[in-house]
Parts: sequence; structure tokens; C-alpha cells
Amino acid sequence: MSATLPFRIEYELDGWELFWARLEIERDAPEELAEVRAEVAEAVKKRFSGTAELSSDPTVSALRRLFRAAGCDPTRYRPASEALLRRLVKGEELPAIQPLVDLNNCLSAALAVPCCVMVEGSFGRAMTLRSGWAGEAYESLRGPFNVEGKPLIADAEGPIDTPITGNQRVKVRDDTASAWLVAYLPAGVVSSAAAWEALDRLRRRTGIAARWYAPL
Repeated sequence: MSATLPFRIEYELDGWELFWARLEIERDAPEELAEVRAEVAEAVKKRFSGTAELSSDPTVSALRRLFRAAGCDPTRYRPASEALLRRLVKGEELPAIQPLVDLNNCLSAALAVPCCVMVEGSFGRAMTLRSGWAGEAYESLRGPFNVEGKPLIADAEGPIDTPITGNQRVKVRDDTASAWLVAYLPAGVVSSAAAWEALDRLRRRTGIAARWYAPL
């Protein structure tokens, strides 16, 4: 069962569905979390034999179409999930970063969709999923990032996140114990119910509680 989302989301881009969940660390479980990361990485390697097969995946293909519709070239600015999957297919592992981030990355890899965790209180209660405006940018996890023409979530202060790279403004810190997770789903390809099922299954061994929040 889902609770009602405590903030409002408007959609200016068609074809997307945003899945929201609140995460909270209840206990430290580094060994269990490491096992989950390894299992997810191994499942990706078994699912995709190479990047060519990855490109033809229905979810990856759907996200690429949505990026193009928003005005963004997905071969130049890959969805964060596709970039992650490509690294895993090439033999890399899911790294240990921070428990909430690690669970977020596991869900992204398992569903093949971009996901982000955002610190509570770091964004407004009214948001819009839209394309970036001319001149818009933010300080991303990889440095200054121009978000013009890219799909993003914004509040009254401006862009909060893109499904390409995260924003320092909402970044989870080492001592962050709770956060909001948002998954960018291609509507009709991956459902919120499927996202919740995957998240609930992954988090059970990690010491992290989760609750699904549906929009009003």
C-alpha cells in the first residue's frame, strides 16, 4: 500500500511516471548490503551479454525516446541508469558509497531506470517535471552541468535533479539517515507497482525501511 505524497508534482513532459519512496536507515548492515550489491551486479551481467544487447532493451530504448522528446541526445548525455548498466556489463561492481545511495543504485540497475536519493528538506513542496530552460545549470556531482534541453525536476528555486547526474543541492551525506528516492519510469514500460516490488525486495536485507508514496 502507498501513502499520499506530501508534495505536488506537475508534468510538462509526456510519457514519464515518477515513483517516490521515503527511505530510512534503521540499522547498519554493511555485509548484507554488500551481498545485495554483488547480486544485483551479477544479475545485470547475466541479463546483458554486452552493450549492443543493452541498447535494444525495451526500458533503455523507451528512456532514450523520452530523452529525445525532451530535447536531449541520449547518446551524448546518457540516462544515469544506462551509464551504470554499461559499467556493470563491462565488469565493474556496484561500489559502496553510502547505504541510501547504494540501495538507490541497486534499484536503478535492477529496473534499468534512473534513480536519485535527495535529502529531506532540500527541495520545495511543489515541483515540475520539464525540460531545462535556456541558461539553466547546477553544480552536479561531477561539476557544473548545463541542464538546458534536458529532462529534469524543478521547484520554485530551479532545477533539483536530472536523470543524468545528481545535484549537490540535494546530495546525501555520509551521516544522512533518511531521504526521498525518486525513480524516473517510462510510463507503460515500468510501473510504480513494479518499482515498489523491486525496492521492497532489495531493501529487506539492508537495514533500510522504505515506504511508497503516490501523488495526489
